[in-house]
Amino acid sequence: MVCNNPGQIIVMNWKHCTYWMAEAPMSCDCFVSLPPGSRDDHVIFGKNSDRPRDEVQEVAHYPAASHPPGSMLECTYIQIPQVEHTHAVILSKPAWMWGAEMGANDQGVCIGNEAVWTRAEVAPHEALLGMDLVRLGLERSDSAWAALTVISSLLEQHGQGGQCREDPEPLCYHNTFLLVDRNEAWVLETAGRLWVAQKVTEGVKNISNQLTIGTEISAEHRELRSVAQAHGWWDGEGEFNFSKVFSPENPPARMELAKRRYRGGTELLQQHDGSVTAEVMMSILRDKPSGICMDSGGFCTTGSMVSVLPRDTSLPCIHFFTATPDPSRSIFKPFIFSDCSAPVLRVVSPKFGPDDPVRKQPRFQSKVDRRHDLYKAHQVALGTMETNPDVGLAVYEILRELESQCLSEISAMLSGEIPGEELGDLFFDCVDTEIKFYQ
Repeated sequence: MVCNNPGQIIVMNWKHCTYWMAEAPMSCDCFVSLPPGSRDDHVIFGKNSDRPRDEVQEVAHYPAASHPPGSMLECTYIQIPQVEHTHAVILSKPAWMWGAEMGANDQGVCIGNEAVWTRAEVAPHEALLGMDLVRLGLERSDSAWAALTVISSLLEQHGQGGQCREDPEPLCYHNTFLLVDRNEAWVLETAGRLWVAQKVTEGVKNISNQLTIGTEISAEHRELRSVAQAHGWWDGEGEFNFSKVFSPENPPARMELAKRRYRGGTELLQQHDGSVTAEVMMSILRDKPSGICMDSGGFCTTGSMVSVLPRDTSLPCIHFFTATPDPSRSIFKPFIFSDCSAPVLRVVSPKFGPDDPVRKQPRFQSKVDRRHDLYKAHQVALGTMETNPDVGLAVYEILRELESQCLSEISAMLSGEIPGEELGDLFFDCVDTEIKFYQ
């Protein structure tokens, strides 16, 4: 794969990016467990999406589709050529953008992304967001490796850049990705249009807003090392360590704080190595002492996802979403792809068409109410938990019991005790039940 314009990978313009680096940006954590790290013969994926506190994250289902030759696709900021066929996807996404923080497709592929800063310039111009690349990888791929190929190719063709939050104050970053299927996982780390990847075939792995790939490189942009050498970041001799070569000399504060979360996530995974299940992954995403369940300043965990990908392809994959902030005060609800899968409108945000502040120029000059029904009900419940803790705790304990029942039903289905088609509407039922309990 060739970068169309590797010359765009230039030394970070620190003066130009002063605000971006001083502001405490989003931070996320992605996890994967592959056998023998998992208790069962399952691959387990998990992610917390940490975003601006008032940002609404919706869970949206898009069916598989065929597209006319030559058609164009409108992403968050730019148009790109559409492909002839796209897979069905379920996405947890900031409601204002086209792309997604995390999601899965009907081929058993899961992807999550992370903000990261490198020595390469963060381009201020509008291009593909990392979240756009998550969705594109899911819509166009039938394996983790295929998704890596799609994302890296689009990255080289169109670049990454543009405002990453619903606000006129600038915030831009590069991205790392965790791409997972039933058999393997890939860590993909980027610097501008350059990229490097590491294959993971067993055990546990996590990423958290920093470069983690050192010398164990499985695939890379073919000009990666020559660009690094041309800029004096690597002398061309000895081992090439991507993290050391491309990490910024003065990383932003949030990137430094991510080191604690990364260590905490690694420790939690190692504690459960050999026994990781969906429940264990949910407990990791709910962990506050490590900072993985974030609540800091203007940012918090606004959405969470856990997926179970059985190695046995006769069994369906199960994808759990909160669709609400703070997994320690939310419940995970299971989604299973089926022939009758449809959007669950009570977790889908309202649309504003051409009047949406993200569509009007200049962008983000006003705010709109993007809250969906579950988000509104959950907000009221959080208020009750704070003003009347006994009542709030009682409601939450009932809902956690609902979550436990769902997990038991999923376990029974995966062990062959009940047919999977009976669980096709489980996500809808759980959302509906949760809202009723809050009311």
